[in-house]
Formats: sequence, structure tokens, C-alpha cells
Amino acid sequence: MSNFKLMKFDTYKTITESAQGEIFKDKNSKFYGFAFPVTTEDQIRAHLDRLKKEHYTARHWCYAYQIGTETMRHRVNDDGEPNNSAGMPIYGQIQSYELTNVLIVVIRYYGGVKLGVGGLINAYKTAAHLSIENAQVVEKTINTIFQLKFEYKNMSKVMRILKENQVEVINQRLEHSCLLEISVRKGNASKVFELFNAFFGVEIREL
Repeated sequence: MSNFKLMKFDTYKTITESAQGEIFKDKNSKFYGFAFPVTTEDQIRAHLDRLKKEHYTARHWCYAYQIGTETMRHRVNDDGEPNNSAGMPIYGQIQSYELTNVLIVVIRYYGGVKLGVGGLINAYKTAAHLSIENAQVVEKTINTIFQLKFEYKNMSKVMRILKENQVEVINQRLEHSCLLEISVRKGNASKVFELFNAFFGVEIREL
């Protein structure tokens, strides 16, 4: 299941590192929630494979993820639980916290008593919530990468413009002909591009 959504602004929320929530218990079933920062499906598969090996005696490994910044894609998985009783409640917490580039996995150890769809929805939602609560949520900017090419004699003027506009240099090669890769917040990208495009002796192009 995939969903594509265009973000309106040049920021997004995600988590900085992996986190595990408090155990949620209901009628002898135990639910363990885990939150992971991810940007690719390969990373997602690796986390799922590792959790299944570590918790091989569990009954269900349900999850939801959302990745991407300007265009986001999500997926939910009930892993054998009744339709929409696990994956969607987990995804609902991702939406509630307005997160992306995140994977939430809730592992269930069955306690021998059925919870019913309502009980399952509450359990998976709560376990997901607890995992996010224990994670560090941060807001990041969506950036555009440019390359600047210029002669070394223009270095001081270029660096002054970068400093005045709070632009980050992410890579550089400083010789007679200098190359800089800069990361510019998307909302400021057109302004920075125009500044350097009008600067005689500096070539700017988007990477």
C-alpha cells in the first residue's frame, strides 16, 4: 500500500535514533513497540529481519512506515492480525506526530486470550505511541544542493554571501579553480541561486 503526498513547506519531522517503548499488556498478550529512523526500504527490511530473529517466539510482527520528504510513501502490514487492526493504528501514530523517514514495529506475544478488533486497535496504537514517546523527534529542513565554481580570488566574497544567508558548505575543493557544494534550505534556494547567478565570475548549478 503506497501513498504519495506533496509537502507544503520545506521542513519535516523525523526521529534521530532508534527507540523502544514501554511494554503494553492486555489479557496476557504483550506488545513491544520499536521506532527506527529510516530512509530506504533496504533499511526497513534489515530492521524487520533482525527483530524477527531476536523475537522468534512472538506471534505477530506488525509495522508501518513512511519515507520521503517532498514526496512521501507509506506502507502498513497487519502480519496476520485482522485487517486494519494493527498496521493502520500504528500508521495513525506516525500521522499524529507528523513523522516521515520512520519505521514503527509492534511485536505481539500472544497471551492465549483474543482481544477482539477493538482491543487490537487500542493495543497496537498504544504500543506505537509509547515507542515514539521514547524517541527524539526533530524538525529538519528540505534542502537543495548547488555547486559553485569560481577562481580563488573570489573566495572571500563567496564566503561572505554564504555566511550572510546561513548556507552550509558540504564539500569543497580549493585550488586555483574552486568548487564548493552547498546545501540551501529550499525556501531560500531561489534567492541564493539568483545572488550567485548575478555574481560575475561564479558559476552555479543545481546538483
